[in-house]
Amino acid sequence: MGKIIAVANQKGGVGKTTTAINLAASLAALEFRTLLVDADPQANATSGLGFDPATITTSIYECMVEDVKVEDILLQSPNIEYLDLIPSHIDLVGAEVEMINLPNREEKMREVLNPLKEKYDYIIIDCSPSLGLITVNSLTAADSVVIPVQCEYFALEGLGKLLNTIKIIQSRLNTELAIEGILLTMYDVRLRLSNQVVEEVKTHFQQMVFDTIIPRNVKLSESPSFGLPAILYDAESKGALSYLNLAREIAEKNSVALAK
Repeated sequence: MGKIIAVANQKGGVGKTTTAINLAASLAALEFRTLLVDADPQANATSGLGFDPATITTSIYECMVEDVKVEDILLQSPNIEYLDLIPSHIDLVGAEVEMINLPNREEKMREVLNPLKEKYDYIIIDCSPSLGLITVNSLTAADSVVIPVQCEYFALEGLGKLLNTIKIIQSRLNTELAIEGILLTMYDVRLRLSNQVVEEVKTHFQQMVFDTIIPRNVKLSESPSFGLPAILYDAESKGALSYLNLAREIAEKNSVALAK
């Protein structure tokens, strides 16, 4: 059975979509069957893999609200053999309103993704930068959550709120939800502040923090405009190598967990 990992932080600009795209691509490059789910109405993960959201006619929105079969909307990455995508669309903005009166409205994403767990080793969900119903759906569907935190002054602001949301979901909707890890992003070795944030987060959260730290990297910023993950845009860049290390760290952690 595959593992569903949500990449979530309600704070914008922390490298969440960058993490979802590059983690999924790196896991696929390691030959794990991987599915990237774009659960953000901005559809940046969709365009970041080379698909034009304007041409997407059916997306995760139709699966959750209109019961369209998920198998009918899967897109295969044109560049990475083991990577598929469930695309998003701006229509997803309206899904939260439309789902309010649906029974089991928090379970819609789980209903969509659970049948796919046998087909994939990893399913990575790119959550929207909010704690709305779509993100709640994503966390309810997930086995674990990766929390990107940028190495900047307001790093811990909002993290407590997200952790509280995760606790509520654990108690009411998804008792199996675990924290896969806190991922430090946008690290600049030259800045004292970056090093202070790393120390502070590791002191607070200890074993919950990934060993891999994602640096500030121009190639990570440039690659989405070419519709490519960093591993294809510049495989030797520090950003690409860091996400490959993260993928290995997650794969090793989960193989140990399976062995137990």
